[in-house]
Amino acid sequence: MRYVVLLGLIGVTTAMGSSAWPYTEAIVTDGGQVSGTVRLEGHVPKPKGYNLTTLPDPFYCGRISDGQGWRILQPFNVGPAGAFREVVVYLEGVEKGKPFHEAGTPQIEAKDCLFLPFTTVVRDDQSVTVVNMDPVMHDIQAYETSHLGARVLFNVPLPMNPQHPRNFKDHSEAALYHKHMAGAPTKQLVNLSKGRRIFVMQCGFHAYMESWGVAVTNPYFAKTDEQGRFMITDVPPGAYKLVVWHPYIRTVHEQTVTITPNGSVETTIVVQAPTGRLYANEVLDHDYVRYSVTAEQKNEIEPMIHKQEH
Repeated sequence: MRYVVLLGLIGVTTAMGSSAWPYTEAIVTDGGQVSGTVRLEGHVPKPKGYNLTTLPDPFYCGRISDGQGWRILQPFNVGPAGAFREVVVYLEGVEKGKPFHEAGTPQIEAKDCLFLPFTTVVRDDQSVTVVNMDPVMHDIQAYETSHLGARVLFNVPLPMNPQHPRNFKDHSEAALYHKHMAGAPTKQLVNLSKGRRIFVMQCGFHAYMESWGVAVTNPYFAKTDEQGRFMITDVPPGAYKLVVWHPYIRTVHEQTVTITPNGSVETTIVVQAPTGRLYANEVLDHDYVRYSVTAEQKNEIEPMIHKQEH
């Protein structure tokens, strides 16, 4: 069975519904699967821009920058033919089925002044582990979010490995330092309020570091790969909502899929790219005036790992 769906705007919200009954783990003997591709249609939104000279550790974090003293954050990871990567796809309405994978606590790494991965899936009331791989300090500020506003989940420092150098002699030494070593892991419980499913984690020192998460109530979820592909297996026969989630798509996108015993559903999901200005610090087409970067600063902040484009 194959679907091609153009998903429209179903309603502005980030507080998604959940099952009225707790999920029950059981053996699935005649499960089917749903797989497919998620594509972003339209112009990829502009990224965010951050002046590295206004934030700590510009030389080390500037190893990923645009060569003009700016760090770029593009929340939309889109490949050829609109392949929409790092999108979470999950089923709602499954009350009984396969167990959650015992893969341990989800881990987020601070590496090269990035939180990786950009999107994470957790089980509600489950912990996440955050590890600092960098030779600079980071600070975790995590919030649950919805149309009702934000609420702080936790705010803790993220220590670096003590074997990293504490102070670089100059900007060149900082830019040329590429060693990653794990600091003491920080484990935090994600305990969301009733009706809320979304949380965001940012660094209190480096504003361009952010990672988003969605809490699920059953193990029937997947993240899209480099080709925008996903697959959810061992699904009990029945009709369910297939939900597509990305933190900067401010609308719920869903469709109904019917799984037959040992059946397979293939779908192509087209998400319309949002238009207009999505964030206050959107990269502009012209030079920034208020926080200009001098020629000397541009020369000192070297994109040794990756020169970003925008």
